[in-house]
Amino acid sequence: MSGSGTPSTPLQGHDPTGLQSFAVLLRRMNGEFNRIAHDFAQSQGLHLTDVQALIAILDADSDPEAGGEPMTPGRLRKQLNLTSGAVTACVDRLERAGHIRRVRAVDDRRVVHLQYAEAARSLARDYFRPLARSTDAARGRFTPEELLVIARFLTEMNRELDLLRRDPG
Repeated sequence: MSGSGTPSTPLQGHDPTGLQSFAVLLRRMNGEFNRIAHDFAQSQGLHLTDVQALIAILDADSDPEAGGEPMTPGRLRKQLNLTSGAVTACVDRLERAGHIRRVRAVDDRRVVHLQYAEAARSLARDYFRPLARSTDAARGRFTPEELLVIARFLTEMNRELDLLRRDPG
């Protein structure tokens, strides 16, 4: 945003589709998402890592690439790049705070699935409702065809980030 409260384009006079412009826009958006996540964490007495874990647990059910596979502590450890001890502490905090439940797998009682507690899901839905409204307002400014291109770009960015995480060299 510029000082007048209107959105400014990144790097006035430069190519708005250039790499530098994209980098600026993505950093701004990421910064705002991080601020919102941090505010939610503080409001719930959680660490930012706890919120990242909650997002991973919530997304596990809806991620088609995961095949609807439930989140486990081992998968969470890998996804967040944490030690086993750090994941255990995080899961313990989230369970004590009522955000998640540990549920034994039906087919193998040794396996623990992490599930987002319904009351916590409702609390998060209420907290993030303004962000959802803003996202929907922004989406409403694009045609269905444009939204498909945006979704394709975001999918490809996530794919590239996943590859980068797996092979940072």
